[in-house]
Amino acid sequence: MDHEGARVAGVHRPAVNAATRQAVEAVWRIESAHIVSTLARYTGDFALAEDVAQEALAAALVTWPRDGVPASPAGWLLTTGRRRAIDAFRRRSALDERYAALAHEAEATEELDWDPEAIEDDVLTLMFIACHPTLSRESQVALTLRVVGGLSSDEIARGFLVPTATVQARITRAKKALDGVPFEVPPPDERRERLGSVLSVVYLVFTEGSAGSLRVDLAREAVRLARMLARLAPEEAETHGLLALLELTAARFPARLDAAGDPVLLADQDRWRWDRSAILRGRAALAVAQRTGRGLGAYGVQAAIAECHAVAASVDATDWAQVVVLYDALERLAPSPVVTLNRAVAVSMADGPEAALPLVDAVSLPGSHLVPTVRGELLVRLGRAEEARGEFEAAVLLCGNDGERRVLERKLSALATS
Repeated sequence: MDHEGARVAGVHRPAVNAATRQAVEAVWRIESAHIVSTLARYTGDFALAEDVAQEALAAALVTWPRDGVPASPAGWLLTTGRRRAIDAFRRRSALDERYAALAHEAEATEELDWDPEAIEDDVLTLMFIACHPTLSRESQVALTLRVVGGLSSDEIARGFLVPTATVQARITRAKKALDGVPFEVPPPDERRERLGSVLSVVYLVFTEGSAGSLRVDLAREAVRLARMLARLAPEEAETHGLLALLELTAARFPARLDAAGDPVLLADQDRWRWDRSAILRGRAALAVAQRTGRGLGAYGVQAAIAECHAVAASVDATDWAQVVVLYDALERLAPSPVVTLNRAVAVSMADGPEAALPLVDAVSLPGSHLVPTVRGELLVRLGRAEEARGEFEAAVLLCGNDGERRVLERKLSALATS
């Protein structure tokens, strides 16, 4: 829970009992995007809306333990935020006609309208603003998690393993950069490009959470944002494609780590531990993506690759020929050295390591352990143990993740034993 708003509000916050804190956290996590987006539409000022929403949150931590949780918690936070916005209007300029008229109109109504259809439009607008092209990618991520995801600065910092002050600085800079930006969905000619930024931010959050030793809470937050985006923009195939990819990838989380917390390779995972519900959700989202638009985009193709793994009983039973075809499509849609390397792995499974080795040799990823790792695996399968040992030793030196490094070291030990 983020208590920065308590400092803004200038109130003394008494001890909050556990039940009340849980109620505040639950309401904020579920409804924060709706509250901030509605206040932004109401005030026309994104930064002010986020500030007064945080003040309302701080007020809830003071008021709810004393008076009890209100019958409509989200409505209470929205109304309190509106009142704080009115106070801010008055402080800015008592003579400003626009603010005076807005304050007069608001005082005549006890609560803001809570229109579910308008809320959906507001949240989509909020996501577009949080991913405004003038912001850096780091600021887009921090702002999206803060105002759309409802995460505190502390939670974002823990997820990305950076100091809280760094996250707060990014959010502050982002809000200043957005000063004067209208609260509206961009025009059609900009919308698709901006949607791509929104999707990539959600994907980046998931990638950070699913890398290495797993930060499951961060990855789950990305899945939640993807579900929201698919609901708010159902006509876009890639919103469903991204959701399918995240669900199908997250389905493997229960089998991703061993008892020591080290990564378990796909070939060694216990597939009975995979989350079958997540697989069903992912396949359903992929089916929607396939029916929407004029073909799968990059996220949808990656989801189709993940589906090939999800439905196979084992690595050997995987339809590797189909995986190669899908990687061919992905290379056309989103070419990158990592995609080429993954395609080479698929080729090695479909046609043998001899066919894949020249493909791996053509990949350049300076400073990464991935190429020597894959090359070492292929050389082991070809019976060239000494060459494989050299590749794994190079990979160990380049690997920056402790868990993955231990996996590589075990491969080296196995080679020495054999």
